[in-house]
Amino acid sequence: MTVPGGATAALVADVLVPDDGPPVPCPAADLLDGSLTRAGVPVRRGPVTLPGPGAAGAGAVLAAVLDGGGASAGLGIEVEDASGGGAARTEEAARAVFSAWREVAGVPRQVLLAAPRSFCAGVERAIEIVERALEQRGSPVYVRKQIVHNTRVVADLRERGAVFVDELDAVPEGETVVFSAHGVSPAVREEAGRRGLDVIDATCPLVTKVHNEARRFASRGDTVVLIGHGGHEEVEGTLGEAPSRTVLVQTPEEAARLEVPDPGRVSYLTQTTLAVDETAEIVDVLRARFPELRGPASDDICYATTNRQDALAAIAAESDAVLVVGSDNSSNSVRLVELAERNGTPAHLIDGPGDIRPEWLAGARSVGLTAGASAPPALVDAVVAALRGLGPLTVTEYETARETVHFTLPTPVRRR
Repeated sequence: MTVPGGATAALVADVLVPDDGPPVPCPAADLLDGSLTRAGVPVRRGPVTLPGPGAAGAGAVLAAVLDGGGASAGLGIEVEDASGGGAARTEEAARAVFSAWREVAGVPRQVLLAAPRSFCAGVERAIEIVERALEQRGSPVYVRKQIVHNTRVVADLRERGAVFVDELDAVPEGETVVFSAHGVSPAVREEAGRRGLDVIDATCPLVTKVHNEARRFASRGDTVVLIGHGGHEEVEGTLGEAPSRTVLVQTPEEAARLEVPDPGRVSYLTQTTLAVDETAEIVDVLRARFPELRGPASDDICYATTNRQDALAAIAAESDAVLVVGSDNSSNSVRLVELAERNGTPAHLIDGPGDIRPEWLAGARSVGLTAGASAPPALVDAVVAALRGLGPLTVTEYETARETVHFTLPTPVRRR
């Protein structure tokens, strides 16, 4: 099997086809696929035929049939028998990948599934806004920044006709533009108005709450301390509400060094996707520095972020390893990884099953699994399916809260 450019590809089995029995499904194919891709090997997917007794002349077929605890599952890679160094390198990589996964396969495992996990109401709303805009107006619909911080969501919407841009100057005048769930500054809104853009605002209502607080606190003469991560789109939007009166604090050390014009007039706000315990530490430092510190009437860290952190905390100590489904630019997903690690459990951020590495599962009989608020539920299902392809697997869900929040859609995309 060769691909354009002459490289030799590996065929990863979706199913093993023996010459004397029924086909064997290979649910863990994504795991092998991901490892080969990281090794620089081009990958194809499809059925792999197992050579019968005495077969000769075929390419290298690496295969194993595992007891899945009631149903068999297979692992398989085929490398074409071809001359040249490329084929030899592909076969070497395929053998290394197959061996690594075979070594951690065949042992019983349990998945501890945190709940709540995956999409929150604000993310569901933002995605539906883009979907409805495409349905009602057709392609292209422009979206400023990523609608939510997840590579799979963005790729899916791009395939359906959404055009993602970094700034508004990439949007032709008069076209439709959607503002992402993370919010924008007043300067961005003003620019959209000047250019005659048809704006649909997908800002999460909980982010809008923080913006409203920033304006209110600044208008009463306070220095507004925004606790958050510099460069994050939500933080940039909130800073823009009152830039002359707002300062960003990212760590307890920065809070301890903070100087303000009037120590008696200080308020704080937080990015909605922070770790609850780390944010509390920063607030404690600020309160010690500024005893008259004022904050929001209700917590700025959103309910979904808190719920997902609480759910993971309930299983982290019982897990040998934790997998967090989410993209690396997703703040709330990264916070989940950090939380598990603070609980003493190795944790890994993955966009999907193909990112899992075999060494993470070595000796791990209990795997905690969750997903950030911007990660699709289907990706969690795909991870469970892939792990099931390694041998007997039990899945136990631990629910610490039930979410019933729903946000209404903005008027421009409501169905009439």
